[in-house]
Amino acid sequence: MTAAWPPEALLRIATDAASEAGALLASWRGDVRPDVVETKSSPTDVVTEMDRRSEALITERIRAVRPGDTVLGEEGGQTAGGDGADGEAEGSGLVRWVVDPLDGTVNYLYGLPEWCVSIAAEVDGAVVAGVVEVPRLGETFTAIVGRGAWLHRNGTAVGYAAGRRQVQGEVVAALLPYVRDIRRAGSAAVDLCSVAAGRLDAFFERGLNHWDYAAGGLIAREAGATVGGLAGRPASTSMAIAAGPELYRQLDMFLTRLNPERDAHRSKPRDALADGNRTG
Repeated sequence: MTAAWPPEALLRIATDAASEAGALLASWRGDVRPDVVETKSSPTDVVTEMDRRSEALITERIRAVRPGDTVLGEEGGQTAGGDGADGEAEGSGLVRWVVDPLDGTVNYLYGLPEWCVSIAAEVDGAVVAGVVEVPRLGETFTAIVGRGAWLHRNGTAVGYAAGRRQVQGEVVAALLPYVRDIRRAGSAAVDLCSVAAGRLDAFFERGLNHWDYAAGGLIAREAGATVGGLAGRPASTSMAIAAGPELYRQLDMFLTRLNPERDAHRSKPRDALADGNRTG
């Protein structure tokens, strides 16, 4: 079995793969939109051919260096590694790579700059290194657990399901009187890095997947933010929040009262024509 490498070595692998994938994605200049291959959670949540090409490239680069590791990708799901270079069956699951090959796909499709490649390395279930590459902004965010976060310069979001959007709108309406403003960039990983960089005071979103916040969450934590869920729970699909410790406490209390981890129950619209033809 091949043991986990030091976190800084894992970060180098992630950073190299993210940089190459970011360059691939940025090579599309926006003259013609990439093909929409399919939709995910709803008709407005799209997967493009570029998502899949990016994930394939990242997986290939990781496997070239650490063939026995597990990769959890947004598009390909979780796949175990094969034989190592020494012929021994690695696949110990000690290191798992959590990959979002293109976070902010809709932004990417419409030529907006807030999209990124996000890669995190987990050892024994804990994220130890992460990178968020934002090619159009010329920025790379990195972090190693316990060692801080960095921004390298190179030159809230809303879900897609209708019932969930209705509740999210209610939560935002309740929150607006108490905040300076609300921004929606369209990429959870970029938003988490914006909290780390002090560009946003706080971030919260329901409905994220692990690959959406694994790297960005580590970067925010290492920059001094508190990252978690509601009422002391860890960040999860149910809710992810990031903010400075005191603001996090206030936002957690405020959101908990609003019960944001629910979906609206939508009744079928009444048939107006049938109603109009009824007689007493």
